[in-house]
Amino acid sequence: MSSQASDAFAPIGVFDSGVGGLTVARAIRDQLPSESMIYVGDTARTPYGPRPIAEVRRFALEILDGLVDQGVKMLVIACNTASAAVLRDARERYDVPVVEVIGPTVRSAASITRNQRVGLIGTQGTIQSRAYDDLFAMRPEIALTSAACPQFVELVESGETSGARVHEVAEQYLAPLVAEGIDTLVLGCTHYPFLRGAIRQVVGPDVALVSSDIETANEVFQVLTDRGLLRPTGSGEPELRYEATGPDTAAFVELARRMLGIGIDAVDRLETGAIRLPR
Repeated sequence: MSSQASDAFAPIGVFDSGVGGLTVARAIRDQLPSESMIYVGDTARTPYGPRPIAEVRRFALEILDGLVDQGVKMLVIACNTASAAVLRDARERYDVPVVEVIGPTVRSAASITRNQRVGLIGTQGTIQSRAYDDLFAMRPEIALTSAACPQFVELVESGETSGARVHEVAEQYLAPLVAEGIDTLVLGCTHYPFLRGAIRQVVGPDVALVSSDIETANEVFQVLTDRGLLRPTGSGEPELRYEATGPDTAAFVELARRMLGIGIDAVDRLETGAIRLPR
């Protein structure tokens, strides 16, 4: 599929299953304040984690097709489950560059660990895909211990990021990883940085937390620079557009404001319908 706009003035397209990818969007904005951006949250079908990979692939390609049709110059898959499901498809399907969250995060964790024991938490879909395992396999000296944390996304999407219940759930998921002696923990879902306080309380101050937001933003900057696609400074005010597939756009705005400090004037409702893919 060809891009309708690949010049430097076109927006960056960012896609997530819900509000979690706003952490990536904010990190990109912090590094590249001159860039325009379209953010799509598939809030009607979140969470992706428990869904079959084939279904996630169908949903993700539908959203990505729509972003390309809107003329973005780059696609950022700000969802670990979707990255695992469609990364190879996306890079073959689109003419614009595609950045995902898994590769940059693995490279960062591998460079940080001191004792070569790394923990990974993610959705069921991400853990079962073994996408992280495949990349860490290139560093055989690193022992990876993984755990699926399905309730984390539900807590974040409901706006519950602290308190006794959150701490109890975090302790249940993380205790086995702490017992393995990890010194680095990969937050393998863009929702998880919202729970950083509870996670830190359980794993302790000596475990480095690696999340995908800053690492992915670094990758976006590098790719745009290498391809000469950075929007020139002084080109006027960048356009920021937010779209959600779910009907409760007010909840999207409130979560963004309360949890990220992002002031969003409006969220456009994006209608969905599963696309047909060739067999």
